[in-house]
Amino acid sequence: MNSLHRYLILVAGGKGLRMGTVVPKQFLMLAGKPLIFHTIDKFIDYDPGIEIIVVLPGGTESRWKEMCDQYGSGHKHIVAEGGPERFDSVKNGLSMAGQKSLVAVHDAVRPLVSTGTIDKCFSVAQKKGNAVPFIKPSESVREIIDNTINRPIRRDRLALIQTPQVFRSDILVDAYARAYKPSFTDDASVVEAAGHRINLVEGNRENIKITTMEDLVLAEAMLNYDS
Repeated sequence: MNSLHRYLILVAGGKGLRMGTVVPKQFLMLAGKPLIFHTIDKFIDYDPGIEIIVVLPGGTESRWKEMCDQYGSGHKHIVAEGGPERFDSVKNGLSMAGQKSLVAVHDAVRPLVSTGTIDKCFSVAQKKGNAVPFIKPSESVREIIDNTINRPIRRDRLALIQTPQVFRSDILVDAYARAYKPSFTDDASVVEAAGHRINLVEGNRENIKITTMEDLVLAEAMLNYDS
């Protein structure tokens, strides 16, 4: 089977309100440069020929250009504008991807994804149409029924979902042709609603999604440890 051309939709359209900062979290500094550039570098390390579509919050284009001039690798990319929901941001980015390709959708605030995880996702998607990385929870898990009742859940049946989620472009385009639903929490849920079976692959545990200042401190520590 011939290898399909690769695209990356980097979802950076959020405001990062949980971080409690004026600057969107994907633009915060991490180990000497904005967080988002660490994420981009991982995909370029994996495939220097990958085509990158960066989905940005509206009104941040000039700031983005300044950051690219100062911190960017010079790798060519396309900019798309984010929408009110993640669903809309991905759909806007997807409209710029080529046909007959593999499309990875990745959270800009996951800078610690490994090239091994990226490779597994693209390889499985090439063979099976899609691939979604996960890790198993390491803690005990309980379901809260209400304020007074909770019960344990078998953690061997649970999967914590990560990105990049990689799909054959025709599958993703067809899935995103439907109307948004609140149940669409990620790309896998959109594709599954279109009737496709999701293929899980093992991710890397350090591939955390940075949503709080504590996450940022942890990511910096892990980057410094690796260096």
